[in-house]
Amino acid sequence: MFPWLDAYFPVAGRVRRAEEDGERRPYIKCNDCGVRIVEAKCDREMAEWIRDDGIHRIRQLCYDKVLGPELFFSPLLYVQITNFKCGGLALGFSWAHLIGDVASATACFNWWAQILSGKKPDATVLTPANKALGHSPAGAAAPRSVKQVGPIEDHWLVPAAREMACYSFHVTEPTLKKLQQQQASAGTFELVAALMWQTVAKVRAAKRDVKTVTVVKTDPAARSGKSLGNEQKVGYVDASGSSPAKTAVAELAALLAKGVVDETAAVAAFPGDVLVYGGANLTLVDMEGVDVYGLEIKGQRPVHVEYGMDGVGEEGAVMVQPDADGRGRLVTAVLPRDEVDSLRAALGSAMQLP
Repeated sequence: MFPWLDAYFPVAGRVRRAEEDGERRPYIKCNDCGVRIVEAKCDREMAEWIRDDGIHRIRQLCYDKVLGPELFFSPLLYVQITNFKCGGLALGFSWAHLIGDVASATACFNWWAQILSGKKPDATVLTPANKALGHSPAGAAAPRSVKQVGPIEDHWLVPAAREMACYSFHVTEPTLKKLQQQQASAGTFELVAALMWQTVAKVRAAKRDVKTVTVVKTDPAARSGKSLGNEQKVGYVDASGSSPAKTAVAELAALLAKGVVDETAAVAAFPGDVLVYGGANLTLVDMEGVDVYGLEIKGQRPVHVEYGMDGVGEEGAVMVQPDADGRGRLVTAVLPRDEVDSLRAALGSAMQLP
């Protein structure tokens, strides 16, 4: 682990605030305070855990701790090692988004695995850009893809008026092929995300419409080459005309493929605290370009990889990632707890595609 943290030294740092800056903008002080290691035992077999579709199951394998309220001491990374009854092993990483986005996190974990396997990984590039950020004019409204929130101060968790739940399910290869027959020009993420957009809209139809969604995408080709960074693209899509609940999945997928309004620069320039995931809109997260199964230790790769997310707003968030063989997709939805059962029922009908 020491060579790993030598290369990714910001991960072992702690958050500080720039006192000379009137905004007290947070930054990572690279002071080698380390990461936290948690060991756990599970009295179930791994195969049984993977089959379980209960909510919050992922929390059992990842140490649940947000940054703060003692921000000065809060680790940026927890590693939980869980031993199953059958002899299987789970590695759970609790990663602060401040360090980097999901592509950065995955690359960091995969780099560690290469060291454990006795390989010499590629060199890391951690040199900061060291350039001034743009700023929106004083009093400017927050971009449409995010929600402005009050100052978060030192406890980095936005209070939610409703209990949120994390639910994941598998979209099989046959289901994907049926979706692709409806809209051959759309990508896999757009098709699965469109299905989720339509389904959530149906669940909420009696209370409100879901005409606007936020889209968060990772484009490996557009990245700067830095090993740690938040370089995801953030934008929104508007569905004009009929309600998404009554719109065909193919039409919504076409909108997601061609109708995203990019607000990445505007979000970075906005001076206030904002909530990206589930703040202003239902948020659809594209993880197609992320090497989620790249971790390899002594020739062994994971049989299952799953991502969750804390701090999601009440509009909810949906993450779409490849499954173990790359032919299906794993979908993780973080939604209000009272919507999960309705979502399950609606998905059961929706995925029986003609």
